[in-house]
Amino acid sequence: MCRWLAYSGRPVALERLLFKPERSLINQSLRARKSQVATNGDGFGIGWYGSRSEPGLYRDDRPAWNDENLRSLAAQIDARLFLAHVRASTGSASSRANCHPFRHGKWLFAHNGQIGGFDLIARELDFALRPDLYRAREGSTDSETLFYLALTFGLDDEPLPALARAAGFVQAAMTAQGIDEPLRLTAAATDGARVIAVRYSSDRASPTLFYGAAASVRDADGQCCLDADDEGVVVLSEPLDAAFGNWTAVPEGHALTLADSRVEIVPFAPQPPKKVEPSAALSA
Repeated sequence: MCRWLAYSGRPVALERLLFKPERSLINQSLRARKSQVATNGDGFGIGWYGSRSEPGLYRDDRPAWNDENLRSLAAQIDARLFLAHVRASTGSASSRANCHPFRHGKWLFAHNGQIGGFDLIARELDFALRPDLYRAREGSTDSETLFYLALTFGLDDEPLPALARAAGFVQAAMTAQGIDEPLRLTAAATDGARVIAVRYSSDRASPTLFYGAAASVRDADGQCCLDADDEGVVVLSEPLDAAFGNWTAVPEGHALTLADSRVEIVPFAPQPPKKVEPSAALSA
């Protein structure tokens, strides 16, 4: 499974959280500790917000640990909010278009998990997409489909209910096809002002999700990676250091909202969908 990290706070150099910590995201791409797959070498991506409403994006299908451009950019770019992802494919091709985070307008989306039996329901899910969103798709992953379903179901106006409706629609399609494989959804969406993260799975075996104060992150020498008075928050797949007491696990079946350095945890469950008429997505 993949690993991802979201940061929100005062502007910091990306390298401070991507490269400097004892168990940085780049190190996790080689040796993840809380994942079914230790190596996440099927590509990476980083999306960040600066002075514009729409985020910057850099992705590639090479391993994160082997990209000198990523290291150089991370040392030069300061951002108040960013979302980074290292990928372990669950079946789709290794290509730049399939690397997270995915971007549409002001939104970024990253996912760790899977839609069980995706190949059996992909066409049905495509028909549910709003036509302009179907045309905006670039890759072939179940994760990108989830993102565009959430946008179709109202991500701009009510992010958490939209994610619940997207999960509910997918789960209903899986049930209708008799798919026994699970839906696993540990994902993050951000519009540059807030981060919404969910942890849900139909088999109650979701990939892990944690959050903690950015100022508490330590490097291999035990030194702080950020200033001690930094009020930023990190939401991520697994802790960045061995000080596990500094990290709080998001429970199974819950969602996290992060805005203005404040974290709120609420229950999360798929919302059974209303009947969705096939869009004109494939013929428009």
